[in-house]
Amino acid sequence: MSDLDHNLSLSETYLKRFKSAPTGHFINGEFVVPPGAELYTNVTPTDNSELGQVVAGTVGDVNLACDAAETAFTEWRDMPGAERKKILNHFADKVVERAEEIAIVESMDCGQPIRFMRQAAVRGAANFRFFADKAPEAVNGLALHQDEHTNYTMRTPIGPVGIITPWNTPFMLSTWKIAPALAAGCTIVHKPAELTPLTAMLLAEIANEAGLPKGVWNTVNGFGETAGKRLTEHRAIKAVALVGDSTTGKHIMHQGAETLKRIHLELGGKNPVIVFDDADFDRALDAVVFMIYSLNGQRCTSSSRLLIQSGIKDQFLAALEERVRALRVGHSLDPRTEIGPLVHTGHFDKVMSYMDIAKQDGARIAVGGNARSDLGAGNYVEPTLFCDAQNTMRIAQEEIFGPVLTAMSFETEEEAIHMANDTQYGLAGYIWTNDTSRAMRMAKYVEAGMLWVNSENNRNLPSPFGGIKMSGIGRDGGDFSFDFYMETKNVCIAHGTHRVPILGAVN
Repeated sequence: MSDLDHNLSLSETYLKRFKSAPTGHFINGEFVVPPGAELYTNVTPTDNSELGQVVAGTVGDVNLACDAAETAFTEWRDMPGAERKKILNHFADKVVERAEEIAIVESMDCGQPIRFMRQAAVRGAANFRFFADKAPEAVNGLALHQDEHTNYTMRTPIGPVGIITPWNTPFMLSTWKIAPALAAGCTIVHKPAELTPLTAMLLAEIANEAGLPKGVWNTVNGFGETAGKRLTEHRAIKAVALVGDSTTGKHIMHQGAETLKRIHLELGGKNPVIVFDDADFDRALDAVVFMIYSLNGQRCTSSSRLLIQSGIKDQFLAALEERVRALRVGHSLDPRTEIGPLVHTGHFDKVMSYMDIAKQDGARIAVGGNARSDLGAGNYVEPTLFCDAQNTMRIAQEEIFGPVLTAMSFETEEEAIHMANDTQYGLAGYIWTNDTSRAMRMAKYVEAGMLWVNSENNRNLPSPFGGIKMSGIGRDGGDFSFDFYMETKNVCIAHGTHRVPILGAVN
């Protein structure tokens, strides 16, 4: 039996229950399919066959979940951080135990290659362990001594929060958002993307098995215009964290305004990778290929614009074309696959539309540009490289969110900075140079929330993660996450020695 056949056999086992009964919600410690619920069909992008029926959550469903989170908040908030640490580390243990199941279900649900989804399951556990271990210190603040007063700060959990997660790497991104919220002492209502609901239910099962009190974790499936809208408007929800596109972020800001919710938005990007003549050629080439063609190009930090200095342009692009042609497209459960099917037929059509747009704008399709219909009924696209592009073209300005790279050249450092910044987005940037002074200058002037020098996207959990401009508001990671999920309270204690001003005194 081949590795693909083995994984397909496992997928039949793991997906059987989703196919045999509708996937509902997890509310107040119970898995529920409301009577008469409206259902929609969930499909796998590998061949667009049905994975099962999913409940389209209603306003009433969201209300029940929010009420449950509100009721459970006091108990979870008041639980000692050391106890929350124990429960969340137990949660991480359960994730590891089910890592194979999580990876295979995720791969079939969203189309990401199994080679990356195995890592995503482990990363999800790591997210929980990291924030679990910080739970006891989440309340800590600062001591600020003055001659006649001492100020100290403390942090308290903000309350029930809404977590809205995307379809590209749904399991890992859910843990990235939920783990710090729970460690801080917040309760959560999670609305996963309607296109990829399955691993969210595995997470809810693990939460139940790990011993989280009823109502601390709630999951409601459904569509953004109904379930998502109600979640962002509900009075009990004190903050909303979204990973999604910029258009959705705008809607959430409007919807949360009436109740003055705290909003954290991790949105889109059109991230530049800037390669100078003096860069380590082979390492830069490896990083350029990895950071756009891994995860099907469906990640917010993908380096989708290549800015290559003219001195090495021809040599670099020739090597790049060879690598892109060699990328292996195939079934998401095949361990040899490097690029799997795109998540949905609608997204497939969007990505394919940019092939014509590139031609209309005058760019050259150096590699790819076609669908892979020879692979069956799934949403398969050839990895694509656009060359001879200009930064004003749509392929250089709009987030395609697929295995598509737009290459452009520059002459000077100043020109590279201008091109990098000439976009509405500002999430990430990648700079390749062996000139330390240049790297420092670029880091200062490139407009992005995150920059990597001579590296691909390196993950460091304590570091701030987030963007500027249309790429979002707020930062995740370490203490930055706690700053979002917690309120900071200042306490000023007088030493009894200062003069209190007197008004209205009678002599």
